[in-house]
Amino acid sequence: MNELALLLAATLNAGTVLALAGLGLLINERSGIINLGAEGMMLVAAIAGFATAVSTGSDVLAFAAGAGAGALLAGIFGVLVIWLNTNQYATGLALSLFGSGFSAFVGIGFVQERLGERAKFAVPYLSDIPFIGTALFHQHPLVYGAMLLAAALAWFLYRSRAGLVLRAVGESPESAHALGYPVRRIRLAAVMAGGALCGLAGAYLSVIYTPLWVEGMVAGRGWIALALTTFATWRPARVLLGAYLFGGVTMLQFQLQGEGVQIPSQWLSMLPYLATIVVLVLISRNPTWIRVNMPASLGKPFTPGS
Repeated sequence: MNELALLLAATLNAGTVLALAGLGLLINERSGIINLGAEGMMLVAAIAGFATAVSTGSDVLAFAAGAGAGALLAGIFGVLVIWLNTNQYATGLALSLFGSGFSAFVGIGFVQERLGERAKFAVPYLSDIPFIGTALFHQHPLVYGAMLLAAALAWFLYRSRAGLVLRAVGESPESAHALGYPVRRIRLAAVMAGGALCGLAGAYLSVIYTPLWVEGMVAGRGWIALALTTFATWRPARVLLGAYLFGGVTMLQFQLQGEGVQIPSQWLSMLPYLATIVVLVLISRNPTWIRVNMPASLGKPFTPGS
């Protein structure tokens, strides 16, 4: 029973990285912009956050550095695709490749660095409850922050005027422009907000989840987060649920290895990516369902007056 509680706790921890990145990409795509550079942004943010934590000893500053790095890269991406009308897919892939190489170069001096003892967190009283306390209430505050963020984003998109405007820009930028809304600036703000969340996910990975710096440590999580937005049909609550699903699959491989299951470790390491492919294959069997939920202008450039 205790092993199950620990597995659930590890699932929440692992899923938080995907949840933060997935929610950020959902904001991007709700505005009509698709950013394939999540992997690169998360890598740059991971080394920015880790280097800041090593230098200052402050996790808060590390998270701020990661979010800032993600927002900066996303801002550059946004200017290229929104104002210069470069291809969103090609620009995103270039950002991902740049982030991978740049983070590896900058991180050379931090490979051997180690952070100090990580603080232990527990919710008073609730953490003492058998099983539930172990599974749910010994988490880093950012784990609960991701849950609150999903709820806040759902309210923002479906209950607030600003969220309605954002969705309108993603559905029909021409109509939003005709009503007087600054479509390009709204899209840039959404792209940078999404980049900041991807950066926060990268910093959480290197400062809390690991905590260390290794070249390429994001290990495909950015691509899984991209798939997660489609899997969740662009709904915040479903992104959160999907993130924990993939987080559980990730931790299951370690659980099986620890119990000595006679399966090659390479197969176990493939589990999260196989799960991603299976989910995408299943949902792609109903393309009408995807089209109904997908923002109508996703991936399409917009030029005022065209």
